[in-house]
Amino acid sequence: MINIHTLGYPRIGLQRELKFALERHWRGETSETQLEETAAELRARHWQQQANAGLDFVTVGDFAFYDHVANHIQLFGCEPARFGFDGSESALARYFTLARGVAHEATHEHTDAACCGGQQGGKPALEMTKWFDTNYHYLVPEFDAATSFALAPERLLAEVAQARALSHKVKVALVGPLTFLWLGKAKQDGFDKLDLLDTLLPAYVQLLVQLKAAGVEWVQVDEPILGLDLPGAWLLAFERAYHTLATAGLPLLLATYFSPLEGQLSIACKLPVAGLHVDGVRAAHELQSVADWLPDNKGLSVGIGDGRNIWRTDL
Repeated sequence: MINIHTLGYPRIGLQRELKFALERHWRGETSETQLEETAAELRARHWQQQANAGLDFVTVGDFAFYDHVANHIQLFGCEPARFGFDGSESALARYFTLARGVAHEATHEHTDAACCGGQQGGKPALEMTKWFDTNYHYLVPEFDAATSFALAPERLLAEVAQARALSHKVKVALVGPLTFLWLGKAKQDGFDKLDLLDTLLPAYVQLLVQLKAAGVEWVQVDEPILGLDLPGAWLLAFERAYHTLATAGLPLLLATYFSPLEGQLSIACKLPVAGLHVDGVRAAHELQSVADWLPDNKGLSVGIGDGRNIWRTDL
């Protein structure tokens, strides 16, 4: 049986509606409610376009007001303590603070930055860097030994409910736990981000259980770091992590992209997931090897759209 799906769908809108809605909101011209209404309209339109194109599932979890890694920072409750959130802020206000920071508010009028210590008292935004070797960017999570995780799935579950209310079959897309940690920045000398894996995994399992209860049929778990030259400890952690995630009982599609698997090919094929997605553009030469290594009871998903090409793919 062949199914057709997309790893994610452009969220900005055909006429850049999201961009303009964000700018109006940041200028104070619209409320959070109005911004959320625009977002809901865009998601509904994009899901319908996927359904009209013959896709077997619509992808939920790919929408973001800023970027999808920032979504996961809030999803797993690990907003850096340096922002000083006290619970009075809305989730969306905190999200934009992570993305844009807060400028220093001077208590007296002058322009001598040295007098006030420059941006002392402000809250710099999270660092932004390139998403692998593309020209897209993401906000970098910040981790230290005090980092904890607390699942906050309300936004994602609401988007799942919206899609199901529109009669769509849903596949949720998540950044995988190891890629999420790898992409973050250690803010403490000598701290190993991998040490956080055992405290992060229970939040992922809890989320998968809730997604299953919400009627989600597949979860796409993106682990593009499998295409990198990883340290041995990180490679060994994949087996432990995915045996833990498998306890949720929800079919997982392990997704890799932007590069071939090379030395990690056998590891990816052996992980306890229901399917494996590989990059058929950048790793076409590996397809036969993947087919040979992948057990017969697992699905194989092949990406045929170039993730680096900004233009519409001619299929």
